Amino acid sequence: MRAIVVLVAAFLLQQGPPPTPEATRRPDLVELVKLDRTIKLDIRYAGTNNFLGKPVYKEARAFLQRPAAEALLQAHRDLAKNGYGLLIHDGYRPWAITKLFWDMTSGSQREFVADPKTGSKHNRGCAVDLTIYELAGGKVVQMPGDYDEMTERSYPDYKGGTAEQRARRDLLRKAMESHGFTVEPNEWWHFNYQDWKEYPILDIAFSEIK
Repeated sequence: MRAIVVLVAAFLLQQGPPPTPEATRRPDLVELVKLDRTIKLDIRYAGTNNFLGKPVYKEARAFLQRPAAEALLQAHRDLAKNGYGLLIHDGYRPWAITKLFWDMTSGSQREFVADPKTGSKHNRGCAVDLTIYELAGGKVVQMPGDYDEMTERSYPDYKGGTAEQRARRDLLRKAMESHGFTVEPNEWWHFNYQDWKEYPILDIAFSEIK
C-alpha cells in the first residue's frame, strides 16, 4: 500500500512545477529583442526545425530575467567588437514544455533534456540557447556541432570540427562567461546565469508576459 501511495504522489507531482523554496526573487522577464535590435531570433521550438519535428511554442519570442537579460546584452556588445552578434534559439521555457521534452525522449537522449521533477534553469528564466552570426551580412556561423544535436559534438570541449569552428564556439563561451554565465557541460549553445537559484520555476505562457 505504501508503495502505491508513493507512486501516486510522484505522478501527482508531475502535474505541475516542483516547489522552489530557495527562490527569493520575483520574476521579471524581459523580451530580449527589445534590448537591442541587432539581437536576432531563430526560435526553433516555434516551428518544425527542432528535435521533435513540430512546433511547441505558439509564439517565436525569447525572454530572460532582467539581470540575465542585461548581462546577455553586454556579451552581445562585446562580440560586436569581433564582428559578431547573438542569435537566440530559446530563453525562458514554460515547465510544461520541459515535461513534454522529457516525455518525448528516452535513453541517451535524456542527457540533453531536463527532468521535470526538478525543472530546468530555462524554467526559471535564467538559461539561454544561442549562437552567433556575422554582423556583416547576417550569416549564422558554423560550430563544431549543430544546435540541439544529441551527440558528443554538442559538448563545449569537443575536439572535432575545424579550428575556425572551435574558435568561434570558444569566443562565444568567453563572451558569455565574462558576464556571469556558465556553459552547460554537454551543450555548447546553452548558458546558465549565475543567479538562477534565486528565481522560481515558472509555467506561464509567453502571451501572459507583459
